[in-house]
Amino acid sequence: MRGAAMSLSAAASGFVLFLLSLTVVQSQNDYGVTYTSTQICAVKGSTVVIGCWFIYPSRVNVLKRVWFTKENNYNPEDLKTDPVYAGRVSYSSQWKSCTLTIRDLRESDSAVYKFRFETYWESFTGLPGVTLTVTVLQVHMDTSLYSDWPILTCQGSCQLNNRLFYAWYKNGQKISTQSGQYWYTDYLNPSDSYSCAVRGHEASTSPSVCVRGDSCNRVNYSNRSICAVKGSSVDISSTYNSYESLIQSTSWFRSGRGSEDLREDSQYAGRVELIETERGRSTLRIRDLTESDSAQYHFKFKTQSFEWKSSLPGTTLTVTDVQVRVSTGRQLDCVTRCNPYVSSYVWYKNGQQVNGASSSSYEAPRDTSYSYSCALKGFEDFHSPLVCEFPLRFYLNENLIWVIINVMFCQ
Repeated sequence: MRGAAMSLSAAASGFVLFLLSLTVVQSQNDYGVTYTSTQICAVKGSTVVIGCWFIYPSRVNVLKRVWFTKENNYNPEDLKTDPVYAGRVSYSSQWKSCTLTIRDLRESDSAVYKFRFETYWESFTGLPGVTLTVTVLQVHMDTSLYSDWPILTCQGSCQLNNRLFYAWYKNGQKISTQSGQYWYTDYLNPSDSYSCAVRGHEASTSPSVCVRGDSCNRVNYSNRSICAVKGSSVDISSTYNSYESLIQSTSWFRSGRGSEDLREDSQYAGRVELIETERGRSTLRIRDLTESDSAQYHFKFKTQSFEWKSSLPGTTLTVTDVQVRVSTGRQLDCVTRCNPYVSSYVWYKNGQQVNGASSSSYEAPRDTSYSYSCALKGFEDFHSPLVCEFPLRFYLNENLIWVIINVMFCQ
């Protein structure tokens, strides 16, 4: 196998990782699958494109194409129907292309991915598949040469492409003089913290780390993305530390509204609470959420001589309502603004939870009269409005033509 060469392409959802070297895998009797690489390392939150092509005899019709990581009684479980990947995966529609795209990568996406296609006569799986490792960036420090001028490196748990460009941050502020290398060096003050990110995907920065000890100025967020349902409550948390022992004030603010303390913002009057039950941890609680609360939230603190004003990403909150949409055939879809952050759903039939139904889609039974609703896992008290389905009914109109009706609303 030739060495993998990768390129970086900016995309709306982050950087997209393409692997360009060809690795031909299993083929027999004019059937075969070619993956562009069998080993991929990608950063959490990014988008990965797994290149794939397949061949089959011209006389054959392909009935089904599927990517999978798991099998059930030797039947592959299609990623498109797996709620863990809901809204995050897509397959290429080009002729004989089986390229897979996965967006908003999570560490749990680390797995071996295989492509399989089926014809009337047989099925064929490309082995050994593609091993995807999703990593979180970390700042590592080397003081072996000069203790006052250590070398910082931005690393993952697997070998990232050496053609990537990096951004570096000092005390939450981007270092404009940094040239994009994976390493950075300077005289490092013990009060300073550093973090890094891949350029083009600064939303997935590494945690801020101290260069000496643990008492530098820094802020880290417990979650970078949160989805919550309209009308519910949410807790947004951060941990923080100050080089100086005395912190004069702490507060939270949101993007697009300056740095105004949310407790003084009229939009949040009576709905926000700042909880600090332990030293170094602050939690912003917002009640009775509205869709206009969707924003990125930041924490800041102030001492006598320092104020944390970070350009690093905070926590992105998406507030959604929940609706049931009638799709093709008898398929019902639970629609929210939160994909791809939501991985599990709850379905209700006549007010009772449907066991085993955790996907964003649900196939309604035939010839029954039921009401349906859905909710996000963890927000079961906030159902969607009911959708009622009645059996198909047939009648003759005034022109003696059969008419079919299928009512999809609740009275």
